[in-house]
Amino acid sequence: MTYKLVCFCIKWVNHQPQNESPFPHLAFYSGPFQLIMGFAKILSSFTVLFIGYTLVNGSTPKHYIVYMGDHSHPNSESVIRANHEILASVTGSLSEAKAAALHHYSKSFQGFSAMITPVQASQLAEYKSVVSVFESKMNKLHTTHSWDFLGLETINKNNPKALDTTSDVIVGVIDSGIWPESESFTDYGLGPVPKKFKGECVTGEKFTLANCNKKIIGARFYSKGIEAEVGPLETANKIFFRSARDGDGHGTHTASTIAGSIVANASLLGIAKGTARGGAPSARLAIYKACWFDFCSDADVLSAMDDAIHDGVDILSLSLGPDPPQPIYFENAISVGAFHAFQKGVLVSASAGNSVFPRTACNVAPWILTVAASTIDREFSSNIYLGNSKVLKGSSLNPIRMEHSNGLIYGSAAAAAGVSATNASFCKNNTLDPTLIKGKIVICTIETFSDDRRAKAIAIRQGGGVGMILIDHNAKDIGFQFVIPSTLIGQDAVQELQAYIKTDKNPTAIINPTITVVGTKPAPEMAAFSSIGPNIITPDIIKPDITAPGVNILAAWSPVATEATVEHRSVDYNIISGTSMSCPHVTAVAAIIKSHHPHWGPAAIMSSIMTTATVIDNTRRVIGRDPNGTQTTPFDYGSGHVNPVASLNPGLVYDFNSQDVLNFLCSNGASPAQLKNLTGVISQCQKPLTASSNFNYPSIGVSSLNGSLSVYRTVTYYGQGPTVYRASVENPSGVNVKVTPAELKFVKTGEKITFRIDFFPFKNSDGSFVFGALIWNNGIQRVRSPIGLNVLST
Repeated sequence: MTYKLVCFCIKWVNHQPQNESPFPHLAFYSGPFQLIMGFAKILSSFTVLFIGYTLVNGSTPKHYIVYMGDHSHPNSESVIRANHEILASVTGSLSEAKAAALHHYSKSFQGFSAMITPVQASQLAEYKSVVSVFESKMNKLHTTHSWDFLGLETINKNNPKALDTTSDVIVGVIDSGIWPESESFTDYGLGPVPKKFKGECVTGEKFTLANCNKKIIGARFYSKGIEAEVGPLETANKIFFRSARDGDGHGTHTASTIAGSIVANASLLGIAKGTARGGAPSARLAIYKACWFDFCSDADVLSAMDDAIHDGVDILSLSLGPDPPQPIYFENAISVGAFHAFQKGVLVSASAGNSVFPRTACNVAPWILTVAASTIDREFSSNIYLGNSKVLKGSSLNPIRMEHSNGLIYGSAAAAAGVSATNASFCKNNTLDPTLIKGKIVICTIETFSDDRRAKAIAIRQGGGVGMILIDHNAKDIGFQFVIPSTLIGQDAVQELQAYIKTDKNPTAIINPTITVVGTKPAPEMAAFSSIGPNIITPDIIKPDITAPGVNILAAWSPVATEATVEHRSVDYNIISGTSMSCPHVTAVAAIIKSHHPHWGPAAIMSSIMTTATVIDNTRRVIGRDPNGTQTTPFDYGSGHVNPVASLNPGLVYDFNSQDVLNFLCSNGASPAQLKNLTGVISQCQKPLTASSNFNYPSIGVSSLNGSLSVYRTVTYYGQGPTVYRASVENPSGVNVKVTPAELKFVKTGEKITFRIDFFPFKNSDGSFVFGALIWNNGIQRVRSPIGLNVLST
């Protein structure tokens, strides 16, 4: 499988049916919801590498991952020899095996990927030493003010040295690489590279050992998987580097959001000007480039995870994932790799996806911290001044000044010959009459949610138009960059605009350049594009886990990645959106927590982030969903909006380990063979089975509540001296909840107490979930767990 970077850059990643190609579009950094159609052209130019290459039995080879679990080999060389030997048993010779093999997983676990036929894959699956064989698929790649909005300055003011302690925390970033010359990656003030790091600075095209430093302490790149699946990178006709150097911008953006150094006066062409910084500016970065042209092969991602775990990273950040529906854990490369990371004490933070709709959240395994996207209290206004002196509110990333008023025309009134007015209103290529739009601002509409908005402006400019007003209520708060002065408006402005055009025979307007407005309300709101639960694999686990800033985020950029910028200008910082942007915010918070609590494992860090989150916006109301403020649930935001300051001192922690995970999977019907697929070793379910709802997760979910039920949780106290926590409950609709004991009395740090939660339903929930919350409070800390129940019977 190939993953897509979860960036709305945004590009809009729409919900693709299962039978569609995993490469529907190359939707790279052109602004949210813009699906650039170039990848279809790329695929056609690839002409698929393996056309005409068939084996004697007539079966065309495919790219398979052969996973063999943990190993006891003394070194990587012996693993590779063993891999070649088992592969040779089905290819016919050692030389053919070496030619077919692409990746060798030899460090954190054993396995390989290879171009083999389905018949050969089935033969390998019969070997006792082979855990599982599955086809490698494609995944997709899914900030100045954002850290201020999250209150990170509070940590600096209360403890100026607090963030310095992150200097030994290593964050691995699996993405599209890094632009090492960016000011965000200077290593001024950092100490020596941590001795625990065992990684490398792999050289390549325009990337030397000098490009690594005490900030970028490691860099690797992987392309065998994607080239095996879609062909040589060169045939893409895109800028790229056969090295860890980032030609796309996405990886540079995410890495700098996590651990970028402090850079004054950063902006996108003057927009959002301020001091850019990562959340953990003293953390170290290990870069694993596994994504090319917005896509990431399963095999490449798994190889990167294998290396990262072995290299000694503390946190892994993946702003990428599969298109929905989420594959089952046992046959998903990210889930398998993340489980090995979890076993080794490495937290994996991953984006939930940009697929808009319910049941589309990805990366939902309970050992992965799954991140949704929300807004911050900042807007980019590009207002419209009408000829009658009225001002309409618009939004875009528009640095271009329109020197004088220009005439207005509806796209529907400027249809090209043979084009209907309706089709012309969408302002797509070859639908507008150049003689009618020349010198005018064209008013356009959206045909579908996934329209390429940037392409509309390009079509208008090609026809001689000078500006665009796009009626786009759903995406109006997301910053887009266009080739001509353009702005997005919602319904309120539409009515005003229509009224003006009706009363003026020669309507005119000026589109003003963008101004940055800070302190807007309400904020945060859930991003319109952010994928929504429930978790379709294990619905007792509420997913996403958390939300964080992911809309209009400013961070470092690759100056050669100009496709998404105004007039293809080279920029060092760019503003993009997506769960790709929210994930690194949470990754940075996890790095800070790890620095303060170096002995905490992944589950404890997850718990501290989740239980301290807030569900209240800056108007003191429950977080709504952009653009209308519609009602949300934990399936939108998980436990709530991340609160970095509170997460450093959560008070109580819900902890769990690898065996707890296996018990949970057993309770969900996992077979010994499936458990072996995940762990790499023979695992048996313990009897009696622990109820799935008793898995010690920080949120509380019951996907099939039939009558009264008791569930259990255990908390660990981290604090100073004796304390008492008291329970309070927000009852889900139609359910009464009782907590026993209602008080938890702790004497010393590290102490554990188990409590029971009794659910007494008195009303069916008609096939949908109802939500509430359990809160423990000792007067200092507030430890909150969302509750989600699907009541089937009372």
